[in-house]
Amino acid sequence: MEQELWQNILYGFQVSFQPGNILYCLIGVFLGTLVGVLPGLGPGAAISILLPATLKITPVGAVIMLAGIYYGAMYGGSITSILVNIPGEAASVVTCLDGYQMARKGRAGAALGISALGSFIGGTLSVICLMLLAPPLASIALRFGPPEYASLIILAFVMLAYFASGSIIKALIMGTLGIIIGCIGMDTITGTIRFAYGIQILYDGVGIIPVIMGLFGISEVLLNIESDIRGRDLLFTKLKGLFPNREEWKRSIGPILRGSVIGFLLGILPGGGAIISSFASYTVEKRLSKHPEQFGTGMIEGVAGPETANNAACNGALVPLLTLGIPCNAVIAIISGALIIHGVQPGPMLIKEAPDIFWGVIASMYLGNLLLLILNVPLIGLWVKILKVPYLILFPLILLFCLIGSYTINNSISDVFIMIIFGVIGFFLKKYEYEGAPLILALVLGPIFETALRRSLLISSGSFSIFVTRPISATLLAVAALLLLVGAFSKRTFIKQGQEE
Repeated sequence: MEQELWQNILYGFQVSFQPGNILYCLIGVFLGTLVGVLPGLGPGAAISILLPATLKITPVGAVIMLAGIYYGAMYGGSITSILVNIPGEAASVVTCLDGYQMARKGRAGAALGISALGSFIGGTLSVICLMLLAPPLASIALRFGPPEYASLIILAFVMLAYFASGSIIKALIMGTLGIIIGCIGMDTITGTIRFAYGIQILYDGVGIIPVIMGLFGISEVLLNIESDIRGRDLLFTKLKGLFPNREEWKRSIGPILRGSVIGFLLGILPGGGAIISSFASYTVEKRLSKHPEQFGTGMIEGVAGPETANNAACNGALVPLLTLGIPCNAVIAIISGALIIHGVQPGPMLIKEAPDIFWGVIASMYLGNLLLLILNVPLIGLWVKILKVPYLILFPLILLFCLIGSYTINNSISDVFIMIIFGVIGFFLKKYEYEGAPLILALVLGPIFETALRRSLLISSGSFSIFVTRPISATLLAVAALLLLVGAFSKRTFIKQGQEE
């Protein structure tokens, strides 16, 4: 077993070190860092904009590049958090608390250095965990039939709502809307057209890419134009001493190791991801510190832990996708959509049907984290200059990329209209604090859930008892029900306490 694992790892490195895949990895981490540096864009928007460009390359190259954008953005976001006190990416919010204060004290170089090194260590350790954990999970998942898949997706939806940063009700509404949109078009079992209302462009369904580009690309541009993010002061000190001194290293080792574990474990959970991981790491470090009152004044532990955790969470998020076919956040859902568009079904059969993708992507993360470290430390001066580019110059370019990308998918103007419609919808959804992630996850998982559900009912001759008589399916449904009860009870308790106060 151990020998087979090493053979698979070596095979993964053979795939990832092909010249073309090295180039895609380099492009991915470079663009990811750029996206993280630019406030108000984020990896979801960037991947959705660049997704059409991956349709002409190999599936493994596409996933390597998209994954590189994802974890590259985690590091890029720390640069703006430290130098501008603006999180370039949502997961870097926590870094603002101590990173900016370190910069004000003349330790911007050390803050950026520990961020890069922590991201490299956390990313590398989490890739090792991914490599060891993914094959056994995939083997277990091979025992799944249609009822188990249907129950697993129900659990994913419930966990997404349970861990949602906003209202659970709003998350469930968005998830339901995503399922409805996913049902538009041809019924995969009977072949009949549903919910098209005679509109021909809807006969083939609503494309994932235009919806994603609208919800994450166009809507972000509209929000940033409204908020006018130009008036930000750039705190720029001489970036000397990019490597932390011995005392700072000593204080950072524990947070980096703990952040790696916290990030990987929380990254696996649906709805968890980099944001919750960075907050959890910061909370743990503050509670373990002998001087918690000093957090927020420039403690290097408050930079090392969260920055390590958010990068580790990116790799952890790939575990359920590669092993179960379940995307646990919006960005991973987009990557899942890219695989499906390339004709590759993520899940337990991926390791046997497409070992080049499975092991090549895992091995590419070692390379990607190394490239991030090599690229970003000497290029910090470049990222600082990019921060000075006015958003009034950037947003027309982003809109242009969105329009070109959505049109070139099928050379159809209807995809452009769909993208614009969902861009406007996404703008108002974000204004009223409705998250787009549940909708995207439901749009990707909805058709899979419908197929699994209907096949289960065909097997059982229409009886729903099949979901509770099979042990794995019953266990998954029980966990989902328990989470719903806990969520409802905690919400009720919180409201009751508020009324008493």
